[in-house]
Amino acid sequence: MKQYISKISIITLIIIVFSGCFKDLDVAPIDPNVVSSDNVYKTVDDYLSGLAKLYTSIGLSGLVGPNGDPDFQGFDEGFSTYTRSFWNVQEVSTDEAVSRGDAAAGLPDFHAQSWTPTNSYLSILHSRIMYLVAVCNEYIRLASNSGFPEVDVFVAEARFIRALGYWHAMDLFGTSPFVTEADLPGAFFPPRATREELFTYIESELKAIEPILGEPRFLYGRADKAAAWMVLAKIYLNAEVYIGEDRYDDAITELVKLIGSSYELSTEQRANFLADNNTSPEIIFPIIQDGLTTQTWGGTTYLMAGAMGGGSITAQETIGITAQWGILRVTSALVNLFEPTDVRATFWSEGQTLEITDVELFSNGYMSTKFKNRKLDGSVSNSNLATHPDTDFPMFRLGDAYLMYAEAVLRGGNGSMTTALGYVNDLRTRAGASTLTTEQLDLDFILDERARELFWEGHRRTDLIRFGQFTNGTKVWPWKGGVAEGRATESYRDLYPVPATQLTANPNLIQNDGY
Repeated sequence: MKQYISKISIITLIIIVFSGCFKDLDVAPIDPNVVSSDNVYKTVDDYLSGLAKLYTSIGLSGLVGPNGDPDFQGFDEGFSTYTRSFWNVQEVSTDEAVSRGDAAAGLPDFHAQSWTPTNSYLSILHSRIMYLVAVCNEYIRLASNSGFPEVDVFVAEARFIRALGYWHAMDLFGTSPFVTEADLPGAFFPPRATREELFTYIESELKAIEPILGEPRFLYGRADKAAAWMVLAKIYLNAEVYIGEDRYDDAITELVKLIGSSYELSTEQRANFLADNNTSPEIIFPIIQDGLTTQTWGGTTYLMAGAMGGGSITAQETIGITAQWGILRVTSALVNLFEPTDVRATFWSEGQTLEITDVELFSNGYMSTKFKNRKLDGSVSNSNLATHPDTDFPMFRLGDAYLMYAEAVLRGGNGSMTTALGYVNDLRTRAGASTLTTEQLDLDFILDERARELFWEGHRRTDLIRFGQFTNGTKVWPWKGGVAEGRATESYRDLYPVPATQLTANPNLIQNDGY
């Protein structure tokens, strides 16, 4: 069992204070009681337990998990976790994943790029982001004057988690209701922050907390300085999309600090996706999963059980859990990117067809076996083998930073092309793929290499938008736009719509163009 921040099973002192920002959620609070720090937080351990709630709000659906005591009502706990919702909008909308079923909630609409403002998955993700912001605000408000020096670090971590949520809002929806700890609980309509305002806020928050956060790798599962450097590098790399500015030099500055820290590549890429991936020196910010104590129908449970189906016993044994939901597959566009020797091509083809002629037939499309509930030595993890794995979801890892550095250099950033080539070849050598020369390293290659190295890790939609290939670019894939051969789609879909429920609840919000 992993040892990290306090497990969800012992969090009994958590409060959920719903301030004015919850007027824009179409959900009902479970516990509306407002309590003060005087009767909730008395010791450092109390504050640590409160911090644990913030972390688990990204991975779990409530205090108990996988169901039975949700954070808020109005959504099914099966698909309403933050990680699962985020993964769907980032991956199923691209060439890396296709999904069947759940048409009423709008899941197939992502791959067809036909979503509308009434899509249930967009509604739950928007609500999840604002819930995360709200619980962070309340924790920061209560913990900022604790009198314990250790708690100052906890508050910095809470500010990181809040910045992470606002980054996701900026990336996915463009704008967001905006509330901080300075907005005391009460009835009001949160103002709308523009993309430019969110960018400035996220940047300033991360720079402010960087000196306070723990040193890189100080404790697995907790946000450290490297996590802040990673998010800064992410917003700088995408700054031309977000604010129309070239910030590649700034991206390289943050990546140099990160790559030069104590994180290092795992000797085997697959070590980042196994049940003991908490031992990988590469994972910078994981979403903790534990089959016994942090159970969820989202996270890596979804990525394993969702990719299993058709009664394949051999595939079950490979993955290490027995649940088969028969939902998720990959497209031939992804499979065809790999060389025969590339060990990152972790797909299951037995009983499956490469091409997808019918999205609703699970036998159409290979299954992904990237995430497994087996340890590096091949043994099955001591977990709830039926449904819940021990495999953490690596939201950020060093391999991504290597490719980000190379891309920033290719886009004109003030870095070293020799260093960039070395980073790319380090990843390809680890994968058993052929190495490159300087002449072969270009942006088209980087986009494909990011798919090979990072598929199903929640980055693809953002990557394709940065490269101008998500919607009306030259890149198509099977069933993009709802047709078998794929087609270009409308450019306004580079942003998701503000969910209709949020627009109804908050008159300060404005719908994105095209919707």
